[in-house]
Amino acid sequence: MSEIRELAFKAGELDAADELGELRGKFVLDEVVYLDGNSLGALPAAVPAHVDDVVRRQWGSLRIRSWEESGWWTAPERIGDRIAPLVGAEAGQIVVGDSTSVNVFKALVAAVRAVRVAGDGRDENRDENRDENRDEILVDATTFPTDGYIAGSAARMTGCSLRPVTPAEVPGALSDRTAAVLLNHVDYRTGRLHDLPGLTAAVHEAGAYAVWDLCHSAGALPVGLDEHGVDLAVGCTYKYLNGGPGSPAYLYVRRDLQSRFDSPLPGWNSHAEPFGMRPEYTPAPGALRGRVGTPDILSMLALEAALEVWDGVTIEAVRAKSLALTDFFLECVAAYVPEGRIESLTPVAHAERGSQVALRCPDAGDVMKRLIENGVVGDFRHPDVLRFGFTPLYVGFGDVERAGRVLGEVLVS
Repeated sequence: MSEIRELAFKAGELDAADELGELRGKFVLDEVVYLDGNSLGALPAAVPAHVDDVVRRQWGSLRIRSWEESGWWTAPERIGDRIAPLVGAEAGQIVVGDSTSVNVFKALVAAVRAVRVAGDGRDENRDENRDENRDEILVDATTFPTDGYIAGSAARMTGCSLRPVTPAEVPGALSDRTAAVLLNHVDYRTGRLHDLPGLTAAVHEAGAYAVWDLCHSAGALPVGLDEHGVDLAVGCTYKYLNGGPGSPAYLYVRRDLQSRFDSPLPGWNSHAEPFGMRPEYTPAPGALRGRVGTPDILSMLALEAALEVWDGVTIEAVRAKSLALTDFFLECVAAYVPEGRIESLTPVAHAERGSQVALRCPDAGDVMKRLIENGVVGDFRHPDVLRFGFTPLYVGFGDVERAGRVLGEVLVS
């Protein structure tokens, strides 16, 4: 009992000192400890009223006029500019729309096409290696399955072979045949944070293009797309960005690559003259080339309202709290869970940890069901992984202590 009191007291102290603690009131939450924001973020309180306005006034009253008067037409770039600081990018490089899967396809095919164009004005050492013999795509062997499926389709479309490797194996697998490399910033199962700066540099040294999936890092930790020279990146908005179920994804195209971004899905929305209805396709300038068809306005504007919670919040403060939350959770697990009952798959080192903790136990599926019944929501990944996501904007240290304590009680009983 003394251990419980000590950890509960520590949680109270940490919550009292939490500079982000007041943000919790900007979300619709209840008494449940919600640690599944790495799958679906909580609802920001400002969203329902905004969506009501979009439906009743913008759509219901203004109707077609809202494309101009309500700013529907410019929403993909406007919201992209709102996301940009959260992933370390300047404005004008991110367009919002379509799903993560569609954007992975666009980015990967465009990367292969770009790498085969010699003399593209980039670093001389890299340009020397560019030719049609670049016929291999490397893909993260531990990736979320869809990324692998999309990479396979992109390889078939571009006449490339597909080679799955772990992120650690990438530097040794690169060659003068490598066209593009698709990697995850954070492993969706284990929460391991991969070395985006180092791996991007290695890919560039080999004369290839780096495509990063940021689904499990954007909104949880610094990414530094511009700083580290990432070529292309994609990500979803319904996890740490709290955009809502199925909210549109985004595509980052580095500024100096935009003129060579050759999308495999050209559409009227990415045409230089979208209302010209010309039979010949002429791509629009800049990141607009990443657009395809009519934007999904309802979910896109819900996302825009959700992003208001980031006003005045720095990603550095979010990262500091994320590490403190996951450190404290591991401390609580060590104190409350019987020794040998679980195994942590998440790295202890901060430099290798995202914003989730993955625990392995033989009966993980049943354990998660019982946790949910007792007011602690995480998720289960087949066959034996418990995942707990820590969204610093609304998860507190009291939540963490309770989650660790309930987990211990469930595993003991």
